[in-house]
Amino acid sequence: MSEEFGPEFLTVTDEDGNELTLEYVDTLEHNGQTYSAFFPAVEEGADEDDADYGLIILKSIVVDGEELLSTLDSDEELEEIYNLFAEQLYDDEAED
Repeated sequence: MSEEFGPEFLTVTDEDGNELTLEYVDTLEHNGQTYSAFFPAVEEGADEDDADYGLIILKSIVVDGEELLSTLDSDEELEEIYNLFAEQLYDDEAED
């Protein structure tokens, strides 16, 4: 993906109706499932080291024919996919 035009942003709404703006990082396929990684868009004056600004991983699911983003089902799934993203992102940086 080219960064020529800047980062991609996506606004999602959680189950409580709160909107969150996310910056797209990367996507990977694992065991037939598509996962995407995002960072929350940092608001001006916010502390980027705050735990709320860490990597967010969501998976694509289809509900009634519509593709949606969903949280992962377990801590084990989250840890496995996080490690795959970390490995992929590290490999991408090493190639630069």
